[in-house]
Amino acid sequence: MIKVFEFKNLGPLDYVAADNLGQINLIIGPNSAGKTWLLKALYAAIRTLEETGRGHSNSSLSDVLSDKLYWTFQSGKLGDIVSKGKGKKLSASVTLKGQPPLDFSFGQDTAKQVGDVTSEGLHRREANSIFMPPKEVLSLDKIILQTAIIEKQFGFDSTYTDLVLALQKQEPQGKSNLPLAQTGHALESMFAGRIEYDRNRKEWIYKVGNTRFSINATAEGIKKIGILDILIRNQYLTQDSVVFIDEPESALHPTAITQLFDIIELLAKQGMQFFIASHSYYVVKKLYITALQENIDIPVLIANGNGQWQQASLKDGIPDNEIINESVRLFEQEIGVA
Repeated sequence: MIKVFEFKNLGPLDYVAADNLGQINLIIGPNSAGKTWLLKALYAAIRTLEETGRGHSNSSLSDVLSDKLYWTFQSGKLGDIVSKGKGKKLSASVTLKGQPPLDFSFGQDTAKQVGDVTSEGLHRREANSIFMPPKEVLSLDKIILQTAIIEKQFGFDSTYTDLVLALQKQEPQGKSNLPLAQTGHALESMFAGRIEYDRNRKEWIYKVGNTRFSINATAEGIKKIGILDILIRNQYLTQDSVVFIDEPESALHPTAITQLFDIIELLAKQGMQFFIASHSYYVVKKLYITALQENIDIPVLIANGNGQWQQASLKDGIPDNEIINESVRLFEQEIGVA
């Protein structure tokens, strides 16, 4: 689990840091504040610790980190993701529970190799983490693999390709007794069906009873929930996984958002950690209620749009933010014209 992080001069993020992170962590702020940049940077760091030394790869941690940053941010050179300004240098530190920090830094002239990496004492994570972007990938999986894996062209970054490859993991035979299995059933009950891969036709389908629907004719919200269900069923995600979700409210009805976060709460209780970037009033309100009901700290990072960030806990109340403020303004406007 990620406990502490600090980033300086990362794209639009002049400085952002957090400590005492929890099982569920919320990131909010205006457009272009750098919420997605932060999620991607954290994802690249933790995936580096999961991919280094895995399988038959002899790549060093520095090589894996460099490659992951390059294909996640897809800039002409790594130095392009350093904040603009003469002499600026990106520096980062990400600390996982029970491990020393992963520290790295590089300047604006860096091409594709991060040279300054401190990894002494770090050990590889056995679990898998995943990034869920706003757009679903099930109907685009072949295009994503062709573009990113075969042609090695920019277009779909590593968050997309890693997700498509994770979805390809074959589901174990027989019923699972793992703790996460019951959560998978809850996800499927939200839409009274499940998404499966038809290996004969080599395509994803949405199955309700004995009826099958093309994935292209399936609602975006169902596909989004289905992706999480698949990753639990095929056991790519386990109790120690970290899940990054960018705009979970995208394509979801408010009722579905509430149901999804009930399931996220269950997964968090079983050990999974979540980092969620959102613009949704319903997401903020639902997590606030969860913090009160469960008496738990849910850290929230808030960007004010001027490069400044603050950390608070939803257990202590909903901090001042424009998502809530705008809903209040609209309510007051309604009262004024009623």
